[in-house]
Amino acid sequence: MVKAVVAGAAGRMGGRIISIIEETEGIELAGAVESESNEAVGRDAGETSGIGRTGVKIVSGLEDVMKNGDVLIDFTFPDVTLKNMEIVSRLKKAAVVGSTGFSGDEVSDLKEVACTVPTVFAPNMSVGVNVMMKLVSQAARALGGSFDMEIVEAHHRMKKDAPSGTAMKLGEVLAESVGRNLSEVGVFERLGMIGERKADEIGIQTLRGGDVVGDHTVYFYGSGERLEVTHRATSRDTFATGAVRAASWIADKQPGLYDMLDVLCLS
Repeated sequence: MVKAVVAGAAGRMGGRIISIIEETEGIELAGAVESESNEAVGRDAGETSGIGRTGVKIVSGLEDVMKNGDVLIDFTFPDVTLKNMEIVSRLKKAAVVGSTGFSGDEVSDLKEVACTVPTVFAPNMSVGVNVMMKLVSQAARALGGSFDMEIVEAHHRMKKDAPSGTAMKLGEVLAESVGRNLSEVGVFERLGMIGERKADEIGIQTLRGGDVVGDHTVYFYGSGERLEVTHRATSRDTFATGAVRAASWIADKQPGLYDMLDVLCLS
């Protein structure tokens, strides 16, 4: 039985992850963590998730509960995740990281510590999105440099980071598939007299509004034809289910950095 600890337990994703854990065989909730100022601290994790009492209280300190767990599932914020990963590394546990909004330096820091313990790090845990990653990679290689590639993403009005971590990952996949570097060819805003589109550009545009869970479309624009690959999430359960699946998979793996393509055997 895999024992999971959920960080960000009182958040929307944390609550859904706790619910999915309770429904999934082979994994159980061993701990739930929130920031010290969160009003949910001290309450039963199941009650805050809407599934009834689980006997696991939400606490503000990760280290003590992590000692009794096998894997951390972290959907918090970059600075919190990095601190949590230091504890996971010190205790030689495993981790699933779904936090987004990392800066370049923070990603480097995360990857450095993640390599010391078994870690799944993915901006999107949805099975469908990760299949999409594989599909657009194959499409980019097949279409080569003759098609213009653009990405449009939409999320709810409360999302704090932009573009989404998933959109950025899709951009990296496209760039790598055709031998480019996203940091050099990514275009995140177009306004005014910008001139003709450069052949190697990869555009990533952001929409925010309402309660959109997450939409991503990759466009391949050719001469006389267009290919579109779209994924639309209608429930956060898609991400929560993927995260729990990743936690069950990573618990007994060797130290190293993995992603959802590894979990799904699509690498």
